[in-house]
Amino acid sequence: MLQRPPLIVGNWKMHKTISEAKELVQQLTRVLGDDLARIPITVLAPPFTALSAVAQEIKGHPYLLGAQNLYWEDQGAFTGEVSGPMLRDLGCRYVIVGHSERRRYFAETDVMVGKKAAAALRHELRPIVCIGETWDQRLGGQTKHVLSLQLTEALAGIGKDQAQDVVVAYEPVWAIGSGRAATCEQADEVHRHVRTHLLALWGQDAGTLVPILYGGSVMPENIGALLAIPDVDGALVGGACLDPVLFAKILRIGAVP
Repeated sequence: MLQRPPLIVGNWKMHKTISEAKELVQQLTRVLGDDLARIPITVLAPPFTALSAVAQEIKGHPYLLGAQNLYWEDQGAFTGEVSGPMLRDLGCRYVIVGHSERRRYFAETDVMVGKKAAAALRHELRPIVCIGETWDQRLGGQTKHVLSLQLTEALAGIGKDQAQDVVVAYEPVWAIGSGRAATCEQADEVHRHVRTHLLALWGQDAGTLVPILYGGSVMPENIGALLAIPDVDGALVGGACLDPVLFAKILRIGAVP
């Protein structure tokens, strides 16, 4: 099977002012020290207000810039929204779409997520397409069905020639911020299901290229075991990425040998 390099994404959510964001990057770099040269592909996704400052702060360092959301239109009378061209102009390389918090608090649907993913690709941004089930859905045995529906809608407008630029992130809704991560057995089962869906959608060659990340209470204590699962290609990290010591530990564990 084609090797997919590990990818770690730090989603800062609605945290950090500009000055705090700069300090966080500086602290992370200091804590990593000589290990900075060995970290996996690492994406920092600060809030919109701090994107420009973080873009300047990461120059000369092996971090990549990501955004937490985008709108699917390129421009227009959409007060409060941010477009793909704006993010690309700031230096973003990745953008998170369809995070469960966007779905829950802002009523984003699978169709909307699909539009955002397609818009990201139009502007050379790699969409990190988030999927995940609630606890009730898991208890009801609906996990695979729910995830398949989410993937089908979110990837509907994306062809297999674009598959290499897509990232999928499985974040069980019940694990986000709860301190209760999925077990390795649960993660393995779901990631294998997601891979099977991608292979069916885009074929063996294209479907194999897509990194599948795990997210939901990722910590230094569980990242090693998660990354040892064949179809877990990295992590979407929430709370732990705001602590430079914890995040540095995660990056060291995922480091390139």
